[in-house]
Amino acid sequence: MDDVELPLVYTWREARAAGARRRQITADGRRVSTGLYLSSAADDDVAVRCRAWTRLLPPDAAFGLGTAAVLLGVRSDPPAEVEVVLRPRPVLPQRRGLAVHVRDLRGDDVVDVRGLRVTSGAQTFLDLATRLTPAELVATGDALLRAGHLDAASLERRLARADRVRGVVRARECAPLLSARAMSRPESLLRYWLVTSDLPDPEVQVPVLDRRGRVVAHGDLGYAQYRVAVEYEGRQHAEPEQFGRDVDRYSLMAADGWLVLRFAGRHLAGPAVVVERTRRALLSRGWRPGS
Repeated sequence: MDDVELPLVYTWREARAAGARRRQITADGRRVSTGLYLSSAADDDVAVRCRAWTRLLPPDAAFGLGTAAVLLGVRSDPPAEVEVVLRPRPVLPQRRGLAVHVRDLRGDDVVDVRGLRVTSGAQTFLDLATRLTPAELVATGDALLRAGHLDAASLERRLARADRVRGVVRARECAPLLSARAMSRPESLLRYWLVTSDLPDPEVQVPVLDRRGRVVAHGDLGYAQYRVAVEYEGRQHAEPEQFGRDVDRYSLMAADGWLVLRFAGRHLAGPAVVVERTRRALLSRGWRPGS
């Protein structure tokens, strides 16, 4: 008997009903959970696995928390289990590989992402406030804003009705610190550390002007009054073309009197080095505490 053609996602029952033998299912399928399979021909990523789970979940289920952050494109570290959010009900799904969270979701707390029900940017931000540090929560919020999944008004509305919800205190503290202009997670972390220190708040994407008032460069973060810029150097800055552009940019900034502080991945473990070096730079340019 020849093997039958199986879809990319199927259940054991569906495959057997279509005439597939046990041997074929065992050889072809990658088990997602008991009775649920992905074909070996399917990409094994978060979105594909979520589509598989929709075969077994209630229609009102929405993918949330860490899984939502990956589907929304704002984090790249998927949780070990697919995370699902459901409204309260007498019996919740219990399956290996699935983490179920109960939330009182409303219509605008769920959005469609490539055919999948996913918690909105505001709901995801609130949910992640229970597990992320304030700095990482701000970085995630910045990414949600940058990707168009969040805006100040929708976040304000969601947090306004979140009294006594776990994480709401942290979410409300971090919400005013968000900025869509931060271009990456490292930049967001640097900005959070500076904003929550006793230093002045830095500008985001601060313009650098030449003597004629023309914009010749932008700093990731900076203090135009003191001509101090704070830059994060990711791996992409090592590419020859980008390196050349950086040389031009830093030369132009230096020529017009800017002091540029450059930080890298080794400095993301904590705020001490970033804050202290920025403090020294500002002091050298005339800033004084309390000014």
